[in-house]
Amino acid sequence: MGFNSQFTILKDNKLTGPNYIEWKRNLDIVLTAEEYKFCTYEPKPDQPAADAPKDKKDYYKRWIKADEMSRYYILAVMAARQVAMMALMNTQMAEGTPIRDRVLKMMSHLNEIEILGAELDEKTQIDIILMSLSKSFGQFRLNYNMNKKKKKTQT
Repeated sequence: MGFNSQFTILKDNKLTGPNYIEWKRNLDIVLTAEEYKFCTYEPKPDQPAADAPKDKKDYYKRWIKADEMSRYYILAVMAARQVAMMALMNTQMAEGTPIRDRVLKMMSHLNEIEILGAELDEKTQIDIILMSLSKSFGQFRLNYNMNKKKKKTQT
């Protein structure tokens, strides 16, 4: 199996918290298929001396490579939620873009974040969407916030 197919397994089975056992099983499958799993249960060997036998040097290099790749797989998958959150927070509406397209895109980002186990309350979601709108929606944002304040003072 190649890197892309291995990563796809982990990407499609992201760690969300409650699915830790399933995620760990998939991670073990990927690391075993790539022949990296041994570094998760074998202690790190001491760096061989310059005059050490070639097999000891080769094993050390192999262990270091396996450890690096294992860490990469784990971090890449665990970082998915942060990447999705960053995509949500960093998207800005281009002037002239239809609002429908914008809201659908934001909903897609919010759904992905929810699937990855993050929780954003309704008020935060609305604030993020409002902040992402183009400058031409300034009056709309102002009206929304003013109406929200009026409702608070009336209750």
